[in-house]
Amino acid sequence: MSQLLETAYTILAADPPVVPEYTPTLPGPLGKASSTILGWAAGSGLALATLGGLAGWGCVAIGHNTERAGLAARGKQAIIWSLVSGGGIGVTAALVMAFYDMTKG
Repeated sequence: MSQLLETAYTILAADPPVVPEYTPTLPGPLGKASSTILGWAAGSGLALATLGGLAGWGCVAIGHNTERAGLAARGKQAIIWSLVSGGGIGVTAALVMAFYDMTKG
């Protein structure tokens, strides 16, 4: 183990440095375009999740009022999955945008 540490110290302490200084950045047009695309994708995905939830509530109401248990059960599943998908879209969009913001320097 000590030989590994000694080699790592030799590489890191070398003059000039063995590993060059590098700051990763996205090109300006690519970063702006990808930010726009991610924003539209997240917004439309969240809008569709909201519409799915509203449709699920409608199915629950219709199913209970007409005594169609299957329709009401599917509506309840639609509500749950629209919440899950909305949360997933929001978290994924936020993570991707955070990674893009980290590369701006």
